[in-house]
Amino acid sequence: MNDFGAGTQTTVLVLFTALVTVTLLMCVMAGPDRDDLTNFYTGYRSLTPLKNGLAIAGDYISAATVLSTTGIIALAGYDGYVLAVSTALSLVLMMFLLAEPLRNAGRFTMGDVLARNMPGRAVRVAACVVTLSATLPFLVVQLSGAGSLLTFILNIPHLAGARTACIVIVGSLMIIYAALGGMRGTALIQMIKIVLLLATSVVVAALVLRRFDWNPGDVLRAAQHGSGAGPAYLRQGLQLGTSAVDRLDFVGLQITVVLGVACLPHITMRLYSAQDVPAVRRSMSWAVSTVTTFCLLVIIMGTGSAALVGSRYITAADPQGRTSVLMLSQALGGAPASAGSTILYSAVAGMVFITLLSSVAGMTLAAASSLAHDLFAHAARRGRAEPRTEMTVAAWTSVAVGVVAIGLSTLVQNWNVGVLTTLAICMGASAVAPALTYSLFWRGFTRTGLLATLYGGAACALLLMVFSKAVSGTPSAVFPNAHFDLFPMQSTGLVSIPFGYLAGWLGSRLDHRRRPADSHENRRLYEESEARLLAAAE
Repeated sequence: MNDFGAGTQTTVLVLFTALVTVTLLMCVMAGPDRDDLTNFYTGYRSLTPLKNGLAIAGDYISAATVLSTTGIIALAGYDGYVLAVSTALSLVLMMFLLAEPLRNAGRFTMGDVLARNMPGRAVRVAACVVTLSATLPFLVVQLSGAGSLLTFILNIPHLAGARTACIVIVGSLMIIYAALGGMRGTALIQMIKIVLLLATSVVVAALVLRRFDWNPGDVLRAAQHGSGAGPAYLRQGLQLGTSAVDRLDFVGLQITVVLGVACLPHITMRLYSAQDVPAVRRSMSWAVSTVTTFCLLVIIMGTGSAALVGSRYITAADPQGRTSVLMLSQALGGAPASAGSTILYSAVAGMVFITLLSSVAGMTLAAASSLAHDLFAHAARRGRAEPRTEMTVAAWTSVAVGVVAIGLSTLVQNWNVGVLTTLAICMGASAVAPALTYSLFWRGFTRTGLLATLYGGAACALLLMVFSKAVSGTPSAVFPNAHFDLFPMQSTGLVSIPFGYLAGWLGSRLDHRRRPADSHENRRLYEESEARLLAAAE
């Protein structure tokens, strides 16, 4: 429960209603024709580099980045700073290594990239399985968090029924956005979200610095005191621990974030909507600049939360610190009944709300597109599905993905599901990243190697996560009273990422020996498109 009265809650509700009305109207107006696949999946590639860059940044900055990273900085200091920097570095790595080849190789989904040289039903099915494995956990985290956050924002008693209603409302809206808007409609929502996000964050960060006479050193000193950790706030270890294994875990988590976040399917899907290679290059420049700026603002807001709110009050409201930015707006606004306090809190609440809506809409679209395009149109119908039929399937799979996500989120709303965020990123780093890099840059990569990478990397990440300290054996685990934590880390990247790359290499080498004719054909197909992919030719 927050400290604001009925007037502030009315303002927040009016703002939420206005945001939903505007975004729904834009989705309907920008929605594709029922038989136009190119419009649904890419929006005719009609967005300018600036607009597409903002849409990429909007998809990239999820509610987890806005809320969880801010909370980690407020509670763990240095560990959160490194996480914010790693988040920005992941998109930088994408821009320099993968963006242009992906734009040339892809058409609608990640399955199109992977099946370019290795066509077949098995590749399409594997691409769909991994896409769902990476997006569905993220969806569950965002929706389950939406219940708690919206009850806090709207000052509703923190009851299961209220949280469930909020989950259903947000989930229903995300289904509508994905099914009606397609790529262009969700892009417009992402642009609105990123503009509101940056504007509000700049104001909050400026107010934090102004409170301390624009002296960052004073902010850090106040944050050390407010966190209760003292000098340890600026040293590694508050989040994961300080033992040798914990330090390895910390390094592994950052490597996983750098390699995995930008490779998630709902991020790579945005690259296919760029007009051409020069456009994708400029789009990524805008996206990287926007994300880097926002990560710097997150660092200021998280530190300001520790300094002005304090870890004791933050953890009392939410043990993971996800409400820290909302509590910071309360601390900066002054008296709860003042006009300035109402405006600032309403702006931050609106920012959180539109972030939740847009994040889940983009992920739902990516999952539904893979189901319709990869699984139905190519695996089931062998590429002979009618455009109108595929569009209908895409709309209904959006509904199906949304319903499943809503159901799972409702079931786990009382759990600490932050581990699912780590799992999704580990899937991206352990399965998607090796598959994409091998497929785009290695002539000897084969179908067997691709399937080994996708299934092996994903299975390794999932198996290790189930037996990790994030699931059992620690007070912050999903099952704190159980003890099957055989893997001594909370992220799997140090093991699952090398395993994903090794599985692809071994599978390809074995394939060369067993089926040399197929291997030579894969190599020939790669060499035919190599110049176009790697030289960024059109």
